[in-house]
Amino acid sequence: MKTGFFVFLRMQHISGISRYQMRISSLEDAISPDNQVRFIDAFVTFLDLSKLGFSVQTLKKEGRPSYNSQVFLKVYLYGYLNGLRSSRKLEKECFRNIEMQWLLEGIRPNYHSISDFRKDNPVALKNLFKLFVSFLKDADLIAGETIAIDGTKSRAHNSKKANYNQKKIDQHLEYIEGKTQEYLDALEENDAKENPSKIKNIQQKIERLKQNKLRYELLEEKLKASGESQISTTDSDARSLLVQGQVVEISFNIQAAVDAKHNLVVATHTINKNDRSALSAIAMEAKENLAIETYTALVDKGYHNGKQIEICKQANITTIVAQPEQGKSNENGTTKDYLVSRFQYNQNTDTYTCPQGETLKTTGSWHRKTTDRDSYEFKKYRTPKCRECPVKHLCTSRATGREIDRSQYADAVEENNKRYHANAQLYRKRQEINEHIFGTIKRQWGYNHTNLTGLEKVNGEHSLIMLVYNIKRSINILGVPDLIAKLKKWNSVYKAKVLFLLKMSCLELNTTYNFYPMKFVA
Repeated sequence: MKTGFFVFLRMQHISGISRYQMRISSLEDAISPDNQVRFIDAFVTFLDLSKLGFSVQTLKKEGRPSYNSQVFLKVYLYGYLNGLRSSRKLEKECFRNIEMQWLLEGIRPNYHSISDFRKDNPVALKNLFKLFVSFLKDADLIAGETIAIDGTKSRAHNSKKANYNQKKIDQHLEYIEGKTQEYLDALEENDAKENPSKIKNIQQKIERLKQNKLRYELLEEKLKASGESQISTTDSDARSLLVQGQVVEISFNIQAAVDAKHNLVVATHTINKNDRSALSAIAMEAKENLAIETYTALVDKGYHNGKQIEICKQANITTIVAQPEQGKSNENGTTKDYLVSRFQYNQNTDTYTCPQGETLKTTGSWHRKTTDRDSYEFKKYRTPKCRECPVKHLCTSRATGREIDRSQYADAVEENNKRYHANAQLYRKRQEINEHIFGTIKRQWGYNHTNLTGLEKVNGEHSLIMLVYNIKRSINILGVPDLIAKLKKWNSVYKAKVLFLLKMSCLELNTTYNFYPMKFVA
């Protein structure tokens, strides 16, 4: 029994290959046909980066040759697809990652050059995202019929401490004034006692407070000159925004329009404001990117804004924006049964009928109302019957009776609200469409913040994130070989021009520098 037991223990584990054994193989053998790097290579080879606005290094006849800009684009596409965006980490991957070695053909750019490419090409990255959307549309992966629009916050590089509004500046100045007076009193006290060491220490503290006061006064001047309600010192474009309506973070707001067919992003840009005034810009961008006449937009109630809904209407975009819940009452003593929604508007006569059956009329005069967030025109509707109405106390506390304001955008808003209530099942799809993308980029990939500063650069990075999301999603739908096949068959005007330019460039290289012919994958 003991002998058999020890024999069992001496059985060998699975053996590897000796590190010293010579092998004849290529990088090509290590990369499977369905590996995502093959599509990255085909896609980037397909592109004429200069036409997209990328900074392209010119060929040198003397000195050390520069890197082809395609190298850096491949690095970033691969990196962001795999949750890597640090330029130092990407540099390491070029040395140790066999997929990256295949993709770059052994080229190993330094982290500084990698970092510069992303910072120098924000607009081009946006153009590249739009180009890929066009490809996905032509590949029949985007329907362009129903599109969900939503936003998510991305934490800025700017901290809360480096963000100021007038109230915060006033608090700091008040503190400095109080502390300065405290030190002056202490200085007077110690001066009488002839305590030179303490006097010197207090004088130094007073001097530091003077410098701090000057700093906050300069910030105050900058804030007033900007015309904004807040200012950030690390990133001047970062703003204090509400996250999920609860917590204030120094953030950017990523807007995304997502097609319902396969949850692919068709439009994206980043703003430094909340959603209320953001609808028309992202809705119009989606329409332009897809080159379509109309579509239905499913939108969260945070975007419910008359002016924005009207702009979409004029652009032939059918909105279904969730209607915010109305309160039970207001400051004018209006109870639930007498909210404005209970008043029936007659478009033909331009009048309102109240719950008591009385008619409210307008003089036809337009008035203007300006708030911190918006400016619009409206008409007023009244009836003299309010004075003697038995339920006036339930309707309004105004002595002259109830007055209804009708905005210039009311028609568009009412049409939208009717669509919202009539299409409850369709609207319920909105959340699952948008949550897929935001869940992927923030929870799975960890892209919940940015280390870049400046709205333009942040826009570039977020365009890159949405691009790689679309690449990943389309690979999951079709697979790498089929996606490359569709890229080869893409009969776009852009493709014809680019392939011609690439072939001309290849001919020039072969003639002038006697290089080996370039390979065209796509």
